[in-house]
Amino acid sequence: MEIRIKLLREGAVLPRRATPGSAGADIHACIEDPVVIAPRSSAQIPSGFAVEVPEGYAAFVFARSGLSRKHGVAPVNGVGVVDSDYRGEVIVALTNHFDEPYTVTPGERVAQLVIMPVAAAEFVPADDLTDTDRGAGGFGSTGAY
Repeated sequence: MEIRIKLLREGAVLPRRATPGSAGADIHACIEDPVVIAPRSSAQIPSGFAVEVPEGYAAFVFARSGLSRKHGVAPVNGVGVVDSDYRGEVIVALTNHFDEPYTVTPGERVAQLVIMPVAAAEFVPADDLTDTDRGAGGFGSTGAY
């Protein structure tokens, strides 16, 4: 699958997968100067690119595992969603969960982009739903933590 990317500014880097088996393509910070994210704060980091996601798909912005584990820095909303009809710049909103400031450097890999199919579900009201063994059992109802 080819995904069209428009580089919007100088220094922008095409997303790229680190290995042939990588699900995600690294997103690089397209910033001129370092950005300090204070403890328990967030910052918007531009990617410098826009993406043309095919209809029936979405691009998802996930954390980089090393950045989140070592430094507590991950997308603010858990997972960012880039819809197929969005053509603006991909911005990665990062939050610093740790008690030390974190400095994002120009060109640093700050997140990863994964293209996945999405169902165009139509939600309809219903008076009842089909029964299952689990039923309405919620958090912890299966005994697994």
